[in-house]
Amino acid sequence: MKEVLVLGGGIAGIQAALDLAEQGVRVHLVERTPSLGGRMAQLDKTFPTNDCSTCILSPKMVDCARHPNIVLHTCSELQAVAGEAGAFQVRVLQHPRYVDEERCTGCGECALKCPRKVPDAFNLGLSQRRAIYLYFPQAVPLVMTIDPEQCTYLLRGKCGLCRQVCPAGAIDFEQKERELTLEVGAIIVATGYDFYDPTPLSQYGYRRYPNVLTALEFERLISASGPTGGHLRRPSDSRPARRIGFVQCTGSRHVRHNRYCSTVCCVHSTKEAVLAWEHDPETRSYIFYTDLRGSGKGFREYMDRAAREYQVTFVHGRVAQIVEEDDHNPVIKYEEAATSRPQRMTVDLAVLATSLVPARDAPRVAQILGIELDEFGFVRVDPFAPTDTSRPGVLACGCCLGPADIPQSVAQASAAAARAAEWVLG
Repeated sequence: MKEVLVLGGGIAGIQAALDLAEQGVRVHLVERTPSLGGRMAQLDKTFPTNDCSTCILSPKMVDCARHPNIVLHTCSELQAVAGEAGAFQVRVLQHPRYVDEERCTGCGECALKCPRKVPDAFNLGLSQRRAIYLYFPQAVPLVMTIDPEQCTYLLRGKCGLCRQVCPAGAIDFEQKERELTLEVGAIIVATGYDFYDPTPLSQYGYRRYPNVLTALEFERLISASGPTGGHLRRPSDSRPARRIGFVQCTGSRHVRHNRYCSTVCCVHSTKEAVLAWEHDPETRSYIFYTDLRGSGKGFREYMDRAAREYQVTFVHGRVAQIVEEDDHNPVIKYEEAATSRPQRMTVDLAVLATSLVPARDAPRVAQILGIELDEFGFVRVDPFAPTDTSRPGVLACGCCLGPADIPQSVAQASAAAARAAEWVLG
């Protein structure tokens, strides 16, 4: 069968799907959220070139949506897999959008009239959206979605304003879940990753102190499409943040949390410090590290340039605690590595570089697929065939294998597509 299932619509899944489609293979691209894009869609810029993340990602998303050999299944999740390599039978559950994809133009008139406001998951709760919403401005497909857990009409049969004002007549409250049965020759797992929740690390005060953020929350704040329109303002009082402390290895390289290094955090924090300076040259950033690791091409040079040209200071020391002053200024207490002396620094924002962890539904997906996970919960692959899982015909790529940067994820995706093509094209 010349068909392949790709699980995950992030940059790795998109690249694998495009590579296969160009070879004449029909691809079913399954994505849990309402849009393609994955984590890369939440980034403002990419390192080490500081290119616009969306400018790189959006053309590939559009290519996926328009390619005659790719079928998109958004708002969908894997239910069951049977068969063997070359002849898999896959069941996929598609959740309703309550919006007709053929009619909706993504104009947003419905969201303007919707009275229900809820935290926006795409912006990590830093802003609010309506019960009917567009996942993010460049979403593909560009179709509105109704949140059934928040919609007043679906919960209590009242309201329905979105249906009244929709000029295309696209609102369909009668939509139901659909189960699709697909027959494919190979499966590519590209389910990505999640971020470690630093709440258990109470010494850092995350969720207790409003000006202690995670790296991805900072990324959304500094993004032009984010909740503040790209203005770096403190959540506590909306004042400009001009003194920023980045705390590395939050949850990483720790015997009680995640023993592994997340590989991208040092350069990611450096990038965010550079972006902060570009927004406001008065900004001063301090990166607290145990040791700096820039393993990718040009990464070390990027960090050297940040120190030389963008007023970024790398502080060699382990952060022990973050406390708060009366004006909500975080105070970073740390041990200076060179002297072993305790030090403290007051900042406007403290940013935690949280570790990359397996996607939350990775155990469920692995059980359905019948594949093994490693000791950390990432997909286990053959060391001599680095995209092959423990089940023949099931390949994996991207951050579901472990922390990786974007170029590495894309390279793995192309490798997985080549292996999948062997199964379906011979």
